[in-house]
Parts: sequence; C-alpha cells; structure tokens
Amino acid sequence: MRILAVIPHYFDSDSQQAPDGRRHGSVAKDPAPRIEALSACIAALHQQFDPSQSIIDIARKVTRPANAAIAAGVDVIVCTTGDKHLVPALDLGHSAFTHLITDDPAPFLGYTCRAVLRDRIGLYDYYCYLEDDLIVRDPFLFAKLAWFNGHLGDDRLLQPNRYELARKGIVRKAYVDGDLADHVLAPFADLTVDPTLRSKFLNVDLAFHRPKNPHSGCYFLNARQMASWGARADFLDRESSFVGPLESAATLGILRAFTIYKPSPENAAFLEIEHHGTGFVGLIRMP
Repeated sequence: MRILAVIPHYFDSDSQQAPDGRRHGSVAKDPAPRIEALSACIAALHQQFDPSQSIIDIARKVTRPANAAIAAGVDVIVCTTGDKHLVPALDLGHSAFTHLITDDPAPFLGYTCRAVLRDRIGLYDYYCYLEDDLIVRDPFLFAKLAWFNGHLGDDRLLQPNRYELARKGIVRKAYVDGDLADHVLAPFADLTVDPTLRSKFLNVDLAFHRPKNPHSGCYFLNARQMASWGARADFLDRESSFVGPLESAATLGILRAFTIYKPSPENAAFLEIEHHGTGFVGLIRMP
C-alpha cells in the first residue's frame, strides 16, 4: 500500500493575527510549539506506517521486521507560501518529506494541497490531508477505513474525532469538535438522512453518526474516493462558506462530495486523531 499525505503549513511571528483574521498558533511569537507540532505530524506518519519497523531480538542482537501486515510506503508533502514557514527548523532527515513552496495566499493553502492530491491520482492507495498540528497515533487507521467503506461503500466517508490530552486537570482527554449551531451546517447537509449506522468490530458494538460538526482538520480518502472527488467541477473552486477558508479547505469539499460520519461519543476512540497541545482541553474548568 502507498499513502500520500499533504500538509499545509504557515508561520509568521511578525503578524498580530492570522491571515483569516483570527488568532492561531501560526502567528505566535514563540515558534517552538509549531516546530514541535509539525515535526510530530510528519514523524508520526512514518512511525505508524513506514515499513522500517522492527522487533529487537535481544538474544541474537539483531532486529526482525514488525507490522508488515499494515505497513505502507508514505510520501509527505509540506505546502508553504513564500518564506512564512518553519521548515528549516525541522530535524527529521532529508527523506521525511518534500517541501513545496508556493505563492498562494496562506488561508488557501488547503486548496493548494487539494490540487497536489489531484495531480497524483492513480499513484497511491490513500490520499490524506492533515493540518500541521494533527498527529496520527493509530496504526490501524487505514485498516479501519477500509473496513468501513468495504461494508458501506465509497460514497460515505468516516472522519476521525480530534482530541487533546492533558496530564493534569479535571479532564485528561477531550474531543474538541463539538456540535455547531444548526444553521451552520444546514446549507450543506441534511442530517436526518441515515443519521446513525451500527455495526460490530472486534466483538464491540459500534455506532457512527452524522455529526453536527463534520470538521476534523483532515481527511483520508481511498483511491476510488479521491478519483471521484477530483472529477467534480467544484473540486478547486475555493469556496469558503463553511465557517472560513481554513475550515472549508479541510471540510467543505468532502462535505459536498460524500456523506460524512464520525464514531459516536460512546465509541469516539474508534477513529481519532490527536490535536497537538492543550488549547482546547485547557479551557475546561469546574462549573
């Protein structure tokens, strides 16, 4: 199996606010957290899926291959604009990623990534988009997606739940993409159609629901889904009416092309992805 992952990345410590008018880590004064986030994002893709995984044979003082059944070749492309990035600060080795420098406006780098994916249709088994602070921790992510689409077809897309972790506080783990107001999603999806799907996996009863917040900051499409989406007339229209350009780049396109589901709260961890830092979970306080 071959995987292509494309990541938009922007950083400008001289700016007081991000190009979309809001505060983001991309305009913080201290670049260290963004360097760590992007480094973790890229490294995790290789750590979880690259074939170079081993078991250390202590007695013989050698290594043996591990996880061959789920290993995959991984290519990572980081898309930036101008010199507003932290790529030179990454210490990941020359083969960890390819750096694509563009002159596209920062809020629309997600659409640049989309074009990169479409240009490579036919070369990979999975096509992935991740914001630069998302970390894949589940080596069975693609196996789960294949299981889901094998049962339900490629017109449905299962999105991961984003979470943050805390080492202290009243909540140690929090899923951060809670429900949006009804009017935000109403123009794009009718959630009353097939609102819940149920199945069993590893003898666990599972539920998947059409979420009131389909945003995950990422998507993972198999080759058939990518080809179908890439053929749509609106694929690169840069429409940004879902919250804003950053959210639309990650979510509006797939929302128009597929029926989106997420694992329901009772089994939220079935498919999940870590959001770097504690920006959301740190806001939780006792009432």
